[in-house]
Amino acid sequence: MFNHIQNNDFASIVMGRRSVRNYDENIKISKEEISDMISEASLAPSSANMQPWRIIVVDTPEGKEKLRPLVRFNTLQNDTSSAMLLIFGDTQSYLYTEEIYNTAVEQGKMPAEVRDRQLETILSYFPTLSKEMKVEIAKVDSSLFAMQFMLVARAHGYDTNPMAGFEADQLAKAFDLDEERYAPVMIISLGKAKENGHESVRLSSDKITFWR
Repeated sequence: MFNHIQNNDFASIVMGRRSVRNYDENIKISKEEISDMISEASLAPSSANMQPWRIIVVDTPEGKEKLRPLVRFNTLQNDTSSAMLLIFGDTQSYLYTEEIYNTAVEQGKMPAEVRDRQLETILSYFPTLSKEMKVEIAKVDSSLFAMQFMLVARAHGYDTNPMAGFEADQLAKAFDLDEERYAPVMIISLGKAKENGHESVRLSSDKITFWR
């Protein structure tokens, strides 16, 4: 994993990333490579390591046609990208904690007593949270995955564009997910740029940092 970036300078990956809206329609990224990128991006941190990100990869003409009316202001990305990744946050990700922590113990990454303490805390606390809090946690953690995915994609030689301009209230149902459980976070278009995105300006660190 990550063998493809061993000779790359990480700063150049970060600085070289652009938000691309028009992709080369002749470039089709394989399911295997997209799966690899998702696996690499899934090394992102999350609350109690619950990994709440859930991804629907839309890479077929039928899927793109279903998605198109839900991304009215981003149809160019939808139509030209190799794939559109719909990022959701699972508000019931705690249901996977036993599997995650048991595997950690089996692989020697966590002592059994630590697992037991962690599971007791997580399974007694997270289910009692309000839906609003569960959504907030899921969205924050899934955004960490999304940012990491964009950097991973750049390291693979591809371009991305994160989008919030979509019909959030319709997305889960349109793609057969439980609307009560899965919170839409963002959509990421993925492909090879046909037109390079514009270089953008950032505020200097002294304007966004407060030292105390």
